[in-house]
Amino acid sequence: MVVPANVDVLLIGGGVASARCARALRRGGFGGSILLVGEEASLPYNRPPLSKELLSGDLPEDLVLAEPASWYERRGVEVRAGTPVERLDPEGQATLADGNGISFGRALLATGAAPLRPPIPGAERLLLLRTLRDAIALRERAVAGDGAVVVGGGFIGVEVAASLAARGVKVTLLEASDALWTGAFGTALSDWALERLAAAGVSVRLRAPASGATDAGVLTPAGIVTADLALAGVGVAPRVELAAAAGLSVDDGVVVDDGGVTSHPAVLAAGDVARPRDGVRVEHWHAAREGGERAAATLLGAAATPQRAPWVFSEFAGSTLDVFGLPGLDHDMVEHRRAHALAAVSYVRGGSVDALAVLDGSLPVELARGMVERGVTVAEVIAAIR
Repeated sequence: MVVPANVDVLLIGGGVASARCARALRRGGFGGSILLVGEEASLPYNRPPLSKELLSGDLPEDLVLAEPASWYERRGVEVRAGTPVERLDPEGQATLADGNGISFGRALLATGAAPLRPPIPGAERLLLLRTLRDAIALRERAVAGDGAVVVGGGFIGVEVAASLAARGVKVTLLEASDALWTGAFGTALSDWALERLAAAGVSVRLRAPASGATDAGVLTPAGIVTADLALAGVGVAPRVELAAAAGLSVDDGVVVDDGGVTSHPAVLAAGDVARPRDGVRVEHWHAAREGGERAAATLLGAAATPQRAPWVFSEFAGSTLDVFGLPGLDHDMVEHRRAHALAAVSYVRGGSVDALAVLDGSLPVELARGMVERGVTVAEVIAAIR
């Protein structure tokens, strides 16, 4: 493909934020030129299936794509995969890794995040799950009857452990704290998840920090957990190197305003790399999708709309979990049950529900998200669940 030397909008990063921005621009009537460039060789794809359907089953690769290949051609969106931006000048110039120079009117920075390794000896032996290639490689190595160790009991660790178990792998999940998700959601939610993981065949060891990794398995204070494969799911770090080198404001991500604009008016940012100026980064598909669409609205000249409450979705061992807002240990936690089973957890501050965890669809998504945004009372949550 011939890369145009001049484009109206340059989308830097081949993820869902860029794809959604392109879609929203075209739907909004934008007729200018759009170029999307990304580091990975594939078209933009959705990451949630990587630790779920793609890993647990045999989901075809093309079903995880954000848009089919034909969409970009029909909408006049140029795509160059496998060629990242190497240098960025916010004044309207970018250099690709293949040496091509691009002039742009405005740009969206959506470089995502990179998976972390735990700071332990032998950490390089641990597999990581971030890209489509990572997921396919892990699926190919997941042999029924083999043993696997997953280090980290956060969203990725829990989902990967359950998906590997669904393939017949004998999985041990190691979590350093005394509850899943480092205890941030409270013990009730952790206990609920532990029951489901146990039923799915996952052995979870709490208060079991990994202290090293060898070819034989993962070391813990209680001894080695032997495994045929070991994987780390201990979080990610925003990929801010390009932004920092370009002189953009960076503070746990590229800092953006309500419209997604960075410290330079010609450059916007969205997805895992972006942090709202008065908020926190949210590393999830919904944030990337909404961030890309918000950037498109800004590029189209629309006024910025209020930020929605963060929304994180997880699915594992036949159950679903939606978390709205930002739960924390500084909240009062109120458990909601239906037919004696845990249905939701309200995280309360100052008498208002500041965050809400919804289990197995006990509340409709938009209703629950709206409750958090309005700051309803616990009584209102109870009435809605009943």
